[in-house]
Amino acid sequence: MDYKKLQNGSDIRGVALEGIEGQHVNLTEPVCKDIGRGFAVWLMKKTGKTENIRVAVGRDSRLSGETLCGYISSSLVESGINVTDFKMASTPAMFMSTVTEGYEFDGSVMITASHLPFNRNGFKFFTKNGGLESSDIKEILSYAENGDQTGLEKGSIVDGEFMDKYSEILANKIRTATGEDKPLKGFKIVVDAGNGAGGFYVNKVLKPLGADTTGSRYLDPDGSFPNHIPNPENKEAMESITEAVKEVGADLGIIFDTDVDRAGAVLSDGSELNRNRIIAMLSAILLREYPGTTIVTDSITSTGLKEFIKEKGGIHHRFKRGYRNVINESIRLNNLGQDSQLAIETSGHGALKENYFLDDGAYLVTKLLIELANGKKQGYSLESLISTLSEPAESVEFRMNIKLDDFKTYGLNVIDELKAYAETKDGWSLEENNYEGVRVNLDKDHGDGWFLLRLSLHDPLLPLNIESNMKGGAKIIADELSKFIQKFDKLDATSLLNF
Repeated sequence: MDYKKLQNGSDIRGVALEGIEGQHVNLTEPVCKDIGRGFAVWLMKKTGKTENIRVAVGRDSRLSGETLCGYISSSLVESGINVTDFKMASTPAMFMSTVTEGYEFDGSVMITASHLPFNRNGFKFFTKNGGLESSDIKEILSYAENGDQTGLEKGSIVDGEFMDKYSEILANKIRTATGEDKPLKGFKIVVDAGNGAGGFYVNKVLKPLGADTTGSRYLDPDGSFPNHIPNPENKEAMESITEAVKEVGADLGIIFDTDVDRAGAVLSDGSELNRNRIIAMLSAILLREYPGTTIVTDSITSTGLKEFIKEKGGIHHRFKRGYRNVINESIRLNNLGQDSQLAIETSGHGALKENYFLDDGAYLVTKLLIELANGKKQGYSLESLISTLSEPAESVEFRMNIKLDDFKTYGLNVIDELKAYAETKDGWSLEENNYEGVRVNLDKDHGDGWFLLRLSLHDPLLPLNIESNMKGGAKIIADELSKFIQKFDKLDATSLLNF
């Protein structure tokens, strides 16, 4: 087996269960044990320790989670690691176990595949310095494939519990920021956990703070995901939490992805708080606390968001897709002396400087709850924080497959030619300081909006995002682009051409 194929950026992901045609299990027992051994070797080298290396292991609600936990834990023990099994946990909690006083594990492993289908699973790894980088994952898989060993005597394994402590940290943050023991008393707040690992937030954070959580949905873990995919970007999932808010007249609705590193919300008026809107909300909050700070986002955020951040006194730094990309860019800016408090993708992956630059959906929601409670006392609502955000009339995405093995060369050539083409077109102007693909702004006679064509991080396709400020504008932009795109015969642009 080629272990490199299991790498997905800074994670490891694969098929853990049969059940979907054409997808066969590659996270087998030997493979998982090899990965555990590879992580043990990597961690020993990274820490320089040769005894009492401690690793925490946790998992989300996936059907294969307990089995994979057993595989990797036993391998770590055989490699000389002392393992603590936290069982059901969230991804952010597993990182926090490496930095929280009294725990401070040398490393941690989270068994998750985020929002992917039930048959998939994978591994995320942490040290006190944060999530591992792509280069670290490559190194671990190399150790796994090559049979490297730690040479240490056998370790041990014990059961442990961390979600109570993690929840206490979140609840106490809200208490401290509001100055009250039960700051959510009188509020109706509903949670849709999508049968993932996020149900803890109701009983361990919201209820102890006084919230009425009647109407919350799908809190019980179930890795078959019988109700909807736990994913704030999923239409059905957002419809579910919106319905829950309207049913009970909630002040706020919260939705988590499977492992709780992402979140979305629904405001009391039934409007969704995701993508550009949740970025705007968090930006408004942070720019009051840290005036002039830089907000780093991925490449597909709207023009209206950029204007909103500028209006609030901040700097919008639009970077590349990929949550590790935006986090690392924000860290880079801080290291250069430019304050950047937030790194966030439109997918809901958001990381704050004040919270270890950890992409933590529960922490983002905690920031919203502080505003909800303080706003009631001070006479403002969450809705009012983004009342000046200008939103597009239309937004659409096309994903155009490249029908070549050497898809990267072909895709980059399409982008280069489009950039040159855009420079010659009336009404088109290239976006300044663009870090990914080609982004073009179009005037009112040519669709009144923008488009971004970029190469996918991992797959043989060119995603195309179009936004327009007027009804029918997206089609105008698509039609103008089609004249250029249709000449590339190795690019499946059917969806664009038929739009």
